[in-house]
Amino acid sequence: MESAEYLEELPETDEPAWILGRQHHLKTEKPKLLSDIRARLWFTYRRKFSPIGGTGPSSDAGWGCMLRCGQMMLAQALICRHLGRDWIWEEHKTQPEEYHKILRCFLDRKDCCYSIHQMAQMGVGEGKSIGEWFGPNTVAQVLKKLALFDEWNSLAVYVSMDNTVVIEDIKKMCWFPTQNCPGSHCGSRLPRTVLSRYKTPGGFCCAWKPLLLIIPLRLGINHINPVYIDAFKECFKMPQSLGALGGKPNNAYYFIGFLGNELIYLDPHTTQTFVDSEETGLVDDRSFHCQQAPHRMRIMNLDPSVALGFFCKEEKDFDHWCSLVQKEIHKQQSLSMFELVEKHPPHWPPFIPPSKPEVTTTGAELIESTDKLFELEEEFEILGV
Repeated sequence: MESAEYLEELPETDEPAWILGRQHHLKTEKPKLLSDIRARLWFTYRRKFSPIGGTGPSSDAGWGCMLRCGQMMLAQALICRHLGRDWIWEEHKTQPEEYHKILRCFLDRKDCCYSIHQMAQMGVGEGKSIGEWFGPNTVAQVLKKLALFDEWNSLAVYVSMDNTVVIEDIKKMCWFPTQNCPGSHCGSRLPRTVLSRYKTPGGFCCAWKPLLLIIPLRLGINHINPVYIDAFKECFKMPQSLGALGGKPNNAYYFIGFLGNELIYLDPHTTQTFVDSEETGLVDDRSFHCQQAPHRMRIMNLDPSVALGFFCKEEKDFDHWCSLVQKEIHKQQSLSMFELVEKHPPHWPPFIPPSKPEVTTTGAELIESTDKLFELEEEFEILGV
């Protein structure tokens, strides 16, 4: 499909479009904007996969849209981690092995770490029946748990509580011990409470785990409060941006950018047939990239329950994100979209970095304490109709 055809619905305007931290001028960069949107991994409803849990549904049509949006946000983090933000997909072009390995993480099979099977079954622990619709916070919590079993990507997933991001807790979670640390210099970066656990005869051996930061928010009661709109749009300009999960009641979209007062999003509400990997390990990926005209919706039509996503591959990326938040999100606003604090609030329970359970099991049984894992869940759910 020609790029002019693809973008003909977009207005001729001097305003730039922002896609996940990258700026595109419509009058001169339409093909570049096309490539950028098309390069995002697009996960939709699928049919004819093996039944979830052995006897459950073999399609997620009608209920899996927020799970698919969560997959898209996580996939964008993995693309940034292994291929870089500026990697571009082209049909029929040979892609690196890491790309196919990322795709295989999300295939609709029970043995793929972020499959619809794993996500749906992980939600069972909170009483979310398989086939029941998830809200953005549920998906964030499920991804946090599944990431503990993903040794290849080794992500630290932080889901904020009470609209508050705690710098100290994130650094405690992201700095972790390694066996082949070249020296003891990294010890100075960690709080003493963490250092005491990681001390070795040779010094302190630590490395930064790439950070997936998810911030569930409620930006109003029944409708989005206009006071938040500028700050919300500012998040898509940040180089660390992974977009946002949200949409309308029981209708989830993956928002990747904006143009003026319209959000640009990928829509999972297309049902495609299950695609498996070939014997070579490669995946026929044509159905995993959206080649239709980009979807847009007015920001004011957005349900107030959303989840922002950011990826910080290195500590300097996180420090830069913190400075951008202080500068752009918290500037002259009487009502902050979320809080960024240096220290763990004293009235909160102690922060304990999540760790992989010492059991060999699958599905919902992976969750040791569902009460604690999802106790804030309903606070952020998209309202039902």
